[in-house]
Amino acid sequence: MFNVLLVAIGGAIGAAMRYLIGLLPLKEPFEFPVKTFAVNILGCFLIGLIVAFALKPNCQSQSLTLFLKTGVCGGFTTFSSFALESVDLMKNGNTFIALIYIALSVVLGICAVWFAEWIIQK
Repeated sequence: MFNVLLVAIGGAIGAAMRYLIGLLPLKEPFEFPVKTFAVNILGCFLIGLIVAFALKPNCQSQSLTLFLKTGVCGGFTTFSSFALESVDLMKNGNTFIALIYIALSVVLGICAVWFAEWIIQK
């Protein structure tokens, strides 16, 4: 139950950070979603740092890793988890599966949003 609490608190922090970035008064050039793009790339960088530190021999805090990786990064953006899983697949020699995962996630994710909106508009 302690781990669930860690993830929940971290998720709340990540979600609040995501919300605050969304409030930044940036004019998005050419309709490009700069803030979402920045959140996704920053989240990927952060999860990369967290995982790299967690893999060091002297890192003994699995609770802190769970709080930061699953909680904060998960609340901030799930795109970071998607990117990490894709990299892990490739590092483990599963490049073809990684490419399928990436393509299906992007294409089917976009189709799912479109289809859901289409259902509601009917």
